[in-house]
Amino acid sequence: MNDERRRFLLTSLKLFDLVLVIVAYGLATTLSVYAYSGVNLYKFLGMRVKLSNFLIFILALLFCHSVFSFYGLYRSRRLSTRLLEIADCLKATTLSSVGFLAVGFLFHIRMITPQFLLMFWVILSAIMVCSRLLMRVWLAEVRKHGRNLRYMLILGTNARAIEFAQKIKDQPSRGYQILGFVDENWPGLAEFKSTGFKLVASYEGLAEYLRRNVVDEVAIYLPLRSYHEHASQVAALCQEHGIAMRLAADIFDLRTARSRAEFFDGAYHISTYTGVRDEWPLVVKRAIDLAISFTFLVLLSPLFLAVAIAIKLSSQGPIFFRQERLGLNKRRFYIYKFRTMVPNAEKLMAELEAKNEVSGPVFKIKDDPRITGIGKILRRTSIDELPQLLNILKGEMSLVGPRPLPKRDYEGFSEDWQRRRFSVRPGITCLWQVNGRSSIPFEQWMRLDLQYMDEWSLWLDLKILARTIPAVLRGSGAA
Repeated sequence: MNDERRRFLLTSLKLFDLVLVIVAYGLATTLSVYAYSGVNLYKFLGMRVKLSNFLIFILALLFCHSVFSFYGLYRSRRLSTRLLEIADCLKATTLSSVGFLAVGFLFHIRMITPQFLLMFWVILSAIMVCSRLLMRVWLAEVRKHGRNLRYMLILGTNARAIEFAQKIKDQPSRGYQILGFVDENWPGLAEFKSTGFKLVASYEGLAEYLRRNVVDEVAIYLPLRSYHEHASQVAALCQEHGIAMRLAADIFDLRTARSRAEFFDGAYHISTYTGVRDEWPLVVKRAIDLAISFTFLVLLSPLFLAVAIAIKLSSQGPIFFRQERLGLNKRRFYIYKFRTMVPNAEKLMAELEAKNEVSGPVFKIKDDPRITGIGKILRRTSIDELPQLLNILKGEMSLVGPRPLPKRDYEGFSEDWQRRRFSVRPGITCLWQVNGRSSIPFEQWMRLDLQYMDEWSLWLDLKILARTIPAVLRGSGAA
């Protein structure tokens, strides 16, 4: 496909999306008028549209177009999965709906009500997702018949390069045709030849090959430590020819780390990370933390007062227990709990080390002599943990996340893979709490924390919160 035709189709797709926004707006308006306002539909359609409202709607359409572009709805999706494209569509339609909400609020448009916005979002999301899925099916059929193809050259003949080429070959719907490989004569070349792929050029002959052949993309799968100079020369050559270059982001062969490109001061950088870095789910998670913690602090204030009085009357010492813990990326903060032990409990720990009943660096005794009478009740019901809602409001903790550990426990970690748990904000509850708490061995506890991080989603947080209440009522593993 030539550039002129590609630009025409891309422009057509952008216009088509704006038509979908208009259709969704019209259908949502029609349904709102019919279902909620009681206005005769024919009378409503006969109303005059003010020029100011028309201009506002045009601005809203331009905002939607910017949102769609921001979420990559107009970039090539050949190697992207169906689920990722659906997710980007839903993100785009959600932010577009928020934009219409802002427009309604700023310009006092009575038509934009919560009911209208819900219908608009549902309709726009449905038709956007359906149109993209149908487009994927159509493009797949076109590419299977040898049209809309992109020709790819692969540098390197190592196992990763061959694996990548095989995946491309096994999925003709992606629309790629492997031209061949570029490499020098090395011991592994004999194994490469048995794969059936072609070696079409050496590094020295690459420039001439690019001059004589149609090449849309060059995928570099060279070991960068030993072939950095070759990779740099190829990158410069691709730039001169205007050929797209594809570089495996996982250049260090990391198993759990993800990567993404970030633009900084005129240059792109590849950053690797674990856990989740998508902004909007983290914003929603923080909003949920704030809403629930604030609500519970207000509703449970009588309980807080009753517990404070009980602690003060039953033993000497402060009402709250403050202890330094390690939070996000090992930042130090003070955790708040209702005091359940005698005031000098931490000083007495050294005398009780031999009685520790759990594995690993943590310290737990089922019948800890330092615990007060009221403290046993508070621990069994997990009421002692409630002041940590203040830590959540301060941004030091979250409702769901790996438990923050004291410095003493952290110093006892024996393997660095366990320390990855500190790369997310700690929480009051997590998989460890709902699967047995202190009855679980230390290493399994750490693996549950990493499992939570690797599988994290808002839905997982909600499921853990739902399972925490029964676990607390049962007193599972409470100590």
